[in-house]
Amino acid sequence: MKYTLAILAMTILCLPVRADEPFEHPPINYGKAERKDPITLLQQKLDSGKAKLKYDDKTGYLKAVLDALKIPVSSQMLVHSKTSFQLRRISPSTPRAVYFSDDMYVGWVQNGDVVEISSVDPNMGSMFYALEQKRVNKPKFTRMTHRCFQCHASSMTQGVPGHLVRSVYTDEQGFPVFKAGTFRIDQTSPFSQRWGGWYVTGTHGKQRHLGNVLVSDPDNAEDVDTERGANVTDLRRFINTRPYLSPHSDIVALMVMEHQATMHNLITHANYQTRFALRDHAIISKALGEDPSELSPSTKRRIASASNRLIAYMLFSEEAPLKGKITGTSGFATEFTARGLRDKQGRSLREFDMETRMFRYPCSYLIHSDAFAALPAESKNYIYQRLWEILTAKKAPEGFEHLSDDDRGNIRQILIDTLPNLPAYWKSRA
Repeated sequence: MKYTLAILAMTILCLPVRADEPFEHPPINYGKAERKDPITLLQQKLDSGKAKLKYDDKTGYLKAVLDALKIPVSSQMLVHSKTSFQLRRISPSTPRAVYFSDDMYVGWVQNGDVVEISSVDPNMGSMFYALEQKRVNKPKFTRMTHRCFQCHASSMTQGVPGHLVRSVYTDEQGFPVFKAGTFRIDQTSPFSQRWGGWYVTGTHGKQRHLGNVLVSDPDNAEDVDTERGANVTDLRRFINTRPYLSPHSDIVALMVMEHQATMHNLITHANYQTRFALRDHAIISKALGEDPSELSPSTKRRIASASNRLIAYMLFSEEAPLKGKITGTSGFATEFTARGLRDKQGRSLREFDMETRMFRYPCSYLIHSDAFAALPAESKNYIYQRLWEILTAKKAPEGFEHLSDDDRGNIRQILIDTLPNLPAYWKSRA
């Protein structure tokens, strides 16, 4: 009975939704527009014979997919809660593995039917795919459109097709204890709420999280012994790690993934809202016989509203402070930092702090992403102007008091040296 109820709860959470979301219509046309995400580009190479995916008897296409998309194995994170559509194969002894890069997320379960994939399209946001785990000459990624939009296109993802990182109290079979509550987690989440239902490897001092522990008494889930899951560097006392590509579920990878999942959603939200605002402005201007090139105050406010949410998150406003040194176990931090674009002084937005905050220079590295570059000009121009105002003000503006004068100066110079197509005033006033 307990198993049946848990399955029912998960089914309710991931029911298909109707295809009438605003983004299914012009100007977005999510389901019909041309795609340029990494999976679409890889599929074109597979179809033409320019690329191949090698099938492995142990992990199927997983390793080949990671290699083809340049996703580091060191990014591996293990989640043991039954919160995926392959939940029947997930348990505390057989967790789901998740891997990611700047624009890709890949999920794999032992003996699973498919590899689960989320791929970021510069104009459309998250695209969802499944790759069947059967050996064939030309593997085919199947697009998953509306199956899980109730979770992945909801208020929890800014109302756009996007990513969701959840922390749940998990019982000894891996079922979420929903009555104890769940947490949507990102960089603003208290450390104490993070990683319920996940394994976590790494050290974090006296800070405590919900990872690595199970609930034995669902009626008192909040009393779970977090001490047992603290500062774990070896998962072998919990699971057999040999079926996985790595024995780690790196704490630094988890923190970076949480940051960028919400960042991707906010970029997509700003993209969509700007395009909706411009569409509505064009319709109204035509009806009134006005010049559409002059944006109305209401149109400007709509663009500014979505852009401001992105700016605040990008600059780590309301980031939960760290109260001890964070150290991972997989080498992810070293690989991640090595990919950073550097300014003339050798500084990069990918450098970590991991003692009082996540990054040494608190501005998201995804400002260098294709998704950010694809923002409509009206949104991007507003963001550049507002960033300049924040970074050059004599005193940090309200909402950005966490940025010291040195922080703002360092971020400004890194962006000037590494971000192409900045407005001319950035360099003329530097």
